[in-house]
Amino acid sequence: MTPSIEPGSERSTRARVARLILEHGPVAAAALGERLGLTPAAVRRHLDALTADGMIEPRTVRPRGQRGRGRPAKLFAITDAGRSAFEHAYDDLAGSALRFLAERMGQEAVSDFARTQVSGLLRRLEPVMRTVPADQRVEVLAQALSAEGYAASASKAKSGGVQLCQHHCPVAHAAAEFPQLCEAETEAFAQLLGVPVQRLATIAHGDGVCTTHVSPQSLAPAHKAKNKETGR
Repeated sequence: MTPSIEPGSERSTRARVARLILEHGPVAAAALGERLGLTPAAVRRHLDALTADGMIEPRTVRPRGQRGRGRPAKLFAITDAGRSAFEHAYDDLAGSALRFLAERMGQEAVSDFARTQVSGLLRRLEPVMRTVPADQRVEVLAQALSAEGYAASASKAKSGGVQLCQHHCPVAHAAAEFPQLCEAETEAFAQLLGVPVQRLATIAHGDGVCTTHVSPQSLAPAHKAKNKETGR
């Protein structure tokens, strides 16, 4: 859902209000005003508009230890529609940036960018995977992906092995146009788990879930080959 707000500075400020609520909410109007340097009247105006658009919702919370005395605090939280609006905006921006990159530097540059994007996940999980038992690595990977907004889960596959499912993708539209994003992610999964993996379905291609099949063969120590090459 896209909020029907005014152009120019009003729109920019309202987007900042919504972003703060997304990142720090539920939050009080006074705290928003302090962070953004807005008057109480200006904050109320933006909050009323965002509430009318369905982007945020008010909640009443009674302070801890308070029993029937004083007024409950009024906080504002992002709604599912508001969260989706930010995700779509990010997806659109990612698609525009990748189209620009492809036009100026070619498809190989897009592939390089995709691999760079997943390099952070590799850096964070490589040390962890070396200490995790083989049969727990897919679950650890699923938890890491969920923490980044992919709503991932792991389950045993009927044909053997494990299926890694991602029930959400914040860049699905961009990935539909640039499959390099999915390819780089799949390569990273194989590198982290130390076994072959196969992408069976993707949200980008219209499937309900991104599904990756992890080989049933015994998991090898992560980066065994890499360590052998470097002498470690």
